[in-house]
Amino acid sequence: MSSTPIILWYRRDLRLSDHAALSAACETGRPVIPVVIRDKSIDALGAAPKWRWGLGVEHLAETLAGKGSRLIHRSGDALDVLQALIQETGAGAVYWSRLYDPAAVSRDTEVKSALKAQDIDARSFGGHLMFEPWTVETKTGGYYKVYTPFWNMVKGRDVDVPLGTPSDLPAPEAWPESEDIADWALDAAMDRGADVVRPFVQLGEQAAQSRLGAFMAHKVASYVAGRDIPGQDRTSNLSENLALGEISPHQCWHAGMRALNEGKHDAEVFLKELVWREFAYHLMHHTPRILDQNWKEGWDAFPWNTEDTAEVTAWKQGRTGIQFVDAAMREMYVTGRMHNRGRMIVASYLTKHLMSHWKIGQAWFDHCLIDWDPASNAMGWQWSAGSGPDATPYFRVFNPVTQLDKFDKNRDYVSRWIAEGRRNPHDDALKFFDAIPRHWNLSPDDTYPAPVVPADEGRKRALSAYENREF
Repeated sequence: MSSTPIILWYRRDLRLSDHAALSAACETGRPVIPVVIRDKSIDALGAAPKWRWGLGVEHLAETLAGKGSRLIHRSGDALDVLQALIQETGAGAVYWSRLYDPAAVSRDTEVKSALKAQDIDARSFGGHLMFEPWTVETKTGGYYKVYTPFWNMVKGRDVDVPLGTPSDLPAPEAWPESEDIADWALDAAMDRGADVVRPFVQLGEQAAQSRLGAFMAHKVASYVAGRDIPGQDRTSNLSENLALGEISPHQCWHAGMRALNEGKHDAEVFLKELVWREFAYHLMHHTPRILDQNWKEGWDAFPWNTEDTAEVTAWKQGRTGIQFVDAAMREMYVTGRMHNRGRMIVASYLTKHLMSHWKIGQAWFDHCLIDWDPASNAMGWQWSAGSGPDATPYFRVFNPVTQLDKFDKNRDYVSRWIAEGRRNPHDDALKFFDAIPRHWNLSPDDTYPAPVVPADEGRKRALSAYENREF
């Protein structure tokens, strides 16, 4: 066993630094065989996250090659693939970084049990989170259902110091065969949108570190005032890289703490955002129903629309006639991401003004976001709808018109993303028409629509429904 190879199974941890599983494997001195598996969990991803994962995998393969290693690509059932690789390479161990969604937990539990039964050293490591969900408990031994007490519990905890990049990645005497990732056609569902979104992608570990460094140097000191202004680039934009593990939360946390200790007090709010992500995973671990059911079960009786009505279609197409909503939706199609203030506005408008189920929005974001994250997306939608833990009060209905006046006074955001009716529309506004499906048949020469549901009318309708609910 002391000289047999170790298979390192990469998933959503596409980096070399601060990678506990990789470091542990390299420290043994045994050959390390990095592997990525396209199993049903990858096939089930929406168009944008699947494409972005593929880009990340390709970049990781290039990085490993530069270190004298390789990334082996295989497709099929994860356990079957790993067992085949063990037979081919004589590997005596499989290491991987933990994931926490129910499907991944079920798969990984089966893999670990089966491999151990074959005397294979199967180990899972942390790294995707700072605090393992089962290590954060209330005083009574339960889990946290409200964010602020969760933050108060963990804010003083020690966060592991990030690990460095291994200096040597020992290679096996012979490499197993690898599939060609191009044959996987991970970009197929993106169609022409891939060419539009690609320039906005910040790909790989080095880009993520640069993003973090630039944020800490130039933006974090004014983060509180700037993070709600969608027309300005004043957030970290790290969600894309965190989602695929191109950077670790530990690296982000320690950078934030350094900034805080340097007197950049707004860095604490950045740290709270990192912990908000942890809170989402905490809830997904303890109550996995948050992914596909109303977290507050009483909301099962609420009469949400569950169909793709004309109003919902207008929402998806960024043609609601509500400028803040439409600008945010179009930003998502062009960049693959959406400003957080925009996410709150479009979610509130769908679930409250259009009285449509949060699952419609969750599924659409699952399809369109390159920074898709199962826990954060589910909790964000349920928070906005009022059905989730620590949710916005049901009676809080964002007015997208007054929100625009407050956070986009000069209409920088709107003018960047909406082309109709403008003599010289912004290039990014025009890119929207190149990114969307052709069958939508939209043109920048179209007349901008009147609101499908006016802001005041929608608010009144929502409040009436809430007041008459039977729970």
